[in-house]
Amino acid sequence: MPNIEKHPNGSFCWMELHTTDQNAAKQFYSSLFGWDAADFPMGPGDVYTIFHLKGRDSSAACTLRPDLRQHGVPPHWMLYIATDDVEAATKRVAELGGKVLAGPFDVAENGRMSVNQDSTGGHFCLWQANKNPGIGIANEHGAFCWADINTLDREGATKFYSGLLGWSFVAGEGKDASGYLHIMNGDQMIGGTPPVEMLPPGMPSHWMIYYQVDDCDAATEKVQSLGGGVFKAPMDIEGAGRFSIVTDPQGAVFALFKSTM
Repeated sequence: MPNIEKHPNGSFCWMELHTTDQNAAKQFYSSLFGWDAADFPMGPGDVYTIFHLKGRDSSAACTLRPDLRQHGVPPHWMLYIATDDVEAATKRVAELGGKVLAGPFDVAENGRMSVNQDSTGGHFCLWQANKNPGIGIANEHGAFCWADINTLDREGATKFYSGLLGWSFVAGEGKDASGYLHIMNGDQMIGGTPPVEMLPPGMPSHWMIYYQVDDCDAATEKVQSLGGGVFKAPMDIEGAGRFSIVTDPQGAVFALFKSTM
């Protein structure tokens, strides 16, 4: 896929790891995906890590805030969604039944953002780019390729995100709406949402980030050899590819995907 210079409104534009051991995370993901890590000071003893793949921004990492840790928030990946107007979009979050947790606020000259919770409880950020448009590479080995909203209230989530971002949720060819639904941002298929039957009972709503790999089985084994864990062993997705759900050594969950299309 060619390098990304700009993210359309409603597209996934940034992936940010919040972890309890930033140095260990840098070693893990650099070994797994071939990322290079660059640290930028954020304050006394605090840095923001931007990962690069083939010289392009591919993801980021920061240390999980102490107040969040005290409230039991585990290490996790946060997903950012591009918007042309973060003020208007953030206002709509509350109007659609979600919660605005922070912002909108400026991130130096990079852009303006807000931290939000959808109407089902899933967390995400909205990003209006200025000097930093977001990730510059996707859909190749070691790069972001997909995201799922996993929720036990799929009707609520589809209504929320359709109202917020104009997404449509469509069944695959020859399928009906009771199965997996694809997220369409305009004419671009960017993610999906699985049926409730596929999810664990009582599971909180969350976004699952997928990273593309050349070999799902080998990458899953490498996760384990690097001290991570496997939540769901590699399995085939009919007509699409092969995926697994894994955790890094600190417990942040993400998915690996090998496309067969």
